Amino acid sequence: MARKTRIAILFNEPVTGIEEERKVVTETGKLQVAEPKGGKGGSGSNGSSDVVDVSEFGVLEEMEDIRGALNAMGYKATSLNVDSDIFRLIDFLKDEKPDLIFNLVECVENEAVQEMNVAGIYELLKIPYTGAGPLTLGLALNKHRVKEILSYHGIRTPRHQLFEMRDRIELDPKISYPVIVKPAREDASVGITNDSVVADAAELKKQVRLIHSEFEQPALVEQYILGREVNVAVMGNKRPVVLPISEIDFSGLTDDMHKIVSYDAKWVEGTVAFSGTQGICPAKLSPEDEAQIKDIALRCYQIMGCRDYARVDMRLTRNRTPYVLEVNPNPDISDDAGFARSAREYGLSFHQVVGKIVEYALARYQ
Repeated sequence: MARKTRIAILFNEPVTGIEEERKVVTETGKLQVAEPKGGKGGSGSNGSSDVVDVSEFGVLEEMEDIRGALNAMGYKATSLNVDSDIFRLIDFLKDEKPDLIFNLVECVENEAVQEMNVAGIYELLKIPYTGAGPLTLGLALNKHRVKEILSYHGIRTPRHQLFEMRDRIELDPKISYPVIVKPAREDASVGITNDSVVADAAELKKQVRLIHSEFEQPALVEQYILGREVNVAVMGNKRPVVLPISEIDFSGLTDDMHKIVSYDAKWVEGTVAFSGTQGICPAKLSPEDEAQIKDIALRCYQIMGCRDYARVDMRLTRNRTPYVLEVNPNPDISDDAGFARSAREYGLSFHQVVGKIVEYALARYQ
């Protein structure tokens, strides 16, 4: 009997133990502990070792679903919480000798910037793995650099400015208010609240200083694009396929709330932001707009070196001009995420999505 293909699912749980009382997270997702739950997007980290980001709990459900799917398809699936013990990871890989790693690791010691280095370990050990390589993973978390690369290739992205800790907080005259202020090296909407959209210099200084003090990293300031927001899922390598476009419906938000996907909107059930931002797929777009958006997403996928699967987030202005917000390699594929909505509309079940990602990855190493 042929040996089953062995697949190791590697992931990371939140660093802080929380066996007993769980508290509600703050609106930035940084300071307190919350009930583990799924979310409406990817997961991220908050850059501190003594706190828990509730967005990280989503990966636990995603890991279990993927393991079940792999076993159902005839693979032999195991899993490991990488946590902060890299030597344990290396020992596990030496002992298990997996044929493939399904890579769900998004941070080490609660630092998202370390994500790329874990993929580097797979490279050094010459073990095949799913998703993007170290360079793409590192670039994706360096948001201002991604914007520079895309702009070089003629792809529209909001005008932006990076504020390091030591910088004087004065907005570039080429950028006009309102703007949105984000941590420069996070994902999953970590650090984004309704207050992140600012209308004047005083509010700008307050939000930039908040990012500096709370996340200990640069603050990225972007021109706020008022309009529709869409997510575009892409799968494949030699001939990547762009899946049906998903849109975020902001109609459930109150009049005093900005039409953005905040941390609450992605992760904190029971909030107006969470219930008021619903995904719709397929997005209602003209054939011309749909074709243009899909072409831009595919170009971003290829320019940034994405592999197997990724998601590109865009904003459409009132005159239907698309601006790329982010390129997300290795996005969340769980059932309530935007990627899964697009896959279902395309006709793919969760099991089929997992199977295709595995097939794409294995094919790279044959």
